[in-house]
Amino acid sequence: MQQLKQVLEEEVLPKVRKPLRYLGNEYNAVRKDWQAVKLRSLFAFPDVYEVGMSHLGLQILYGVVNAEPDYLMERVFAPWPDLEQELRTRAIPLFSLESLRPLADFDCLGFTLQYEMSYTNILNILALGGLPLRAQERGNEAPLVMAGGPCAYNPEPLAEFIDFFVLGEGEEVILEVFAVMAAHRAIRQGKQDKKEVLKELARIRGVYVPSFYEALYDEQGKFQGVKVKEPGAAPRIVKRVVRDLDQAYFPARPIVPYLEVVHDRMMLEVLRGCTRGCRFCQAGFLYRPVRERSKDLLLQQAEKISEHTGHQEISLTSLSTSDYTCVEPLLQEVLNRFEGKNIGVSLPSLRVDSFSVNLAKEVQRVRKTGLTFAPEAGTQRLRDVINKNVTEENLMEVAEAVFQEGWTQIKLYFMLGLPTETLADLDGIAALAAKVLLRGREILREKGSKQRPTVTVSVSSFVPKPHTPFQWEPQDSIALLQEKQKYLRNRIREKGIVYHYHEAEVSFLEAVFAKGDRRLGQALEEAWRLGCRFDGWSEHFRYELWREAFRKTGIVPEEIANQPLTYQDALPWDHLDTGVKKEYLRREREKAYELATTGDCRFAPCSVCGICQDLDVDTRLRKGE
Repeated sequence: MQQLKQVLEEEVLPKVRKPLRYLGNEYNAVRKDWQAVKLRSLFAFPDVYEVGMSHLGLQILYGVVNAEPDYLMERVFAPWPDLEQELRTRAIPLFSLESLRPLADFDCLGFTLQYEMSYTNILNILALGGLPLRAQERGNEAPLVMAGGPCAYNPEPLAEFIDFFVLGEGEEVILEVFAVMAAHRAIRQGKQDKKEVLKELARIRGVYVPSFYEALYDEQGKFQGVKVKEPGAAPRIVKRVVRDLDQAYFPARPIVPYLEVVHDRMMLEVLRGCTRGCRFCQAGFLYRPVRERSKDLLLQQAEKISEHTGHQEISLTSLSTSDYTCVEPLLQEVLNRFEGKNIGVSLPSLRVDSFSVNLAKEVQRVRKTGLTFAPEAGTQRLRDVINKNVTEENLMEVAEAVFQEGWTQIKLYFMLGLPTETLADLDGIAALAAKVLLRGREILREKGSKQRPTVTVSVSSFVPKPHTPFQWEPQDSIALLQEKQKYLRNRIREKGIVYHYHEAEVSFLEAVFAKGDRRLGQALEEAWRLGCRFDGWSEHFRYELWREAFRKTGIVPEEIANQPLTYQDALPWDHLDTGVKKEYLRREREKAYELATTGDCRFAPCSVCGICQDLDVDTRLRKGE
């Protein structure tokens, strides 16, 4: 290790951009004696360091595992192309940050699956670590490779490369998984029988071993479902859920990066889950039910994190922070405690209502942060289709309040290609942005301000996601998405409106891998061999290589992304159970076409999605705490 450290510090890192990505000696990083533990694991984030170190899930699992004396967890991130070149040139295997050990030295390697466009980085990390790509080619001497996260709810495109997947919240199950591995190794004196340990792991609720299942196809090659082929394997895999968020582990000593990362701040998770029911939103269905942390506990956590880091901002994180029932008193108390230390507070997710502006007014007591609101669609008709229960009146009230309170910049987030979308809906985006801008000009003029308001319109393309009411929908073709992007650009003519949109080709591939089955593994491996890396980064995305990979493997991606599915079609994720019933998703899709909305079940009658039926969880609202 000492020789590698010297080579890295003297020869390799001086040649790469941002060498601090690879030093691994950050404040609060954990280093353990390898000989004193029973299991050695590696958390692998398939993106660059700055993205991975902004992920709360990494900090949670790193803390959970390293709090146990018998286990250790280290980290590895996707190396930027400059380091990859140096590693390949010098035949140095990819290494962990904490101990500089190669991947093959670990007992278990765990990937987090946050985004479909990181899949080629997963293969690249395995290859740079000297490990065979395919699970069946990794023998008993190789580490077991596991994966979890939102994309694990359709893991089939990665089924050939991952030994097992974990469905649900990692801190609820990770120690059970490690206990099985450690006990197995102890019995076999540090070695493993891979097949036997996978059989034991498959008995744990939430664990899916894809090699124990067979994907079925008809004579035309159409996917027909997944069936069990290993005796004893469960026909359905049910996700794991943290039952009481107050009792869940939370990292009081998070690792503090030495370089600026995407979200360079303390993170307080105020609640988990969302029941607003936006029909396109996968996270809103995957992370049900809603569970809140008590205000007093959050204040204690804020004090501890502040003491053990040096960040100047606290982020109250969740899918919809303004839905936290104690958000106002929590925000006020956090600001009162930390204002004297010049520590600000950010709210990453705000509803389009006046209540959110009241919260934003509190936030700016220390420093003013940008405000982003997500109407999602340009007309009320389409907002009803997607169950986005906000109106134009809500948005205008928010805009007026924001400009009155001194903000001059607002960002509005929309989606293109939503089911039933027409050109009138695109016209509505342009008209809504223009209306907000005009109102901002009027208010600033009335206030005697010489500043000019700016409205940023950010538009992404709709991607049909598994386990949502729109999982049966087709995505618009690339050509149609590009046509809509151009149409909207031509409709936005007001000076003061900034227009951004995502590459249609990236959204197309995202849909292909979100909806695809096991055969996609062939194309994924071929694309990686052709040189695809960091596909979520525009400067590295090479769509022509993906097209070549699909041609070589005989896969027609348009048949996956752009074709509608019927209720009778087998879905590659049908054997994976989120707790939300498929019949409920079907009803919600039908309500979308009827322009019927569904209320938030925390405040409206139960919508009978099925999630609470078999779960013993703490879903109490925290009013008055």
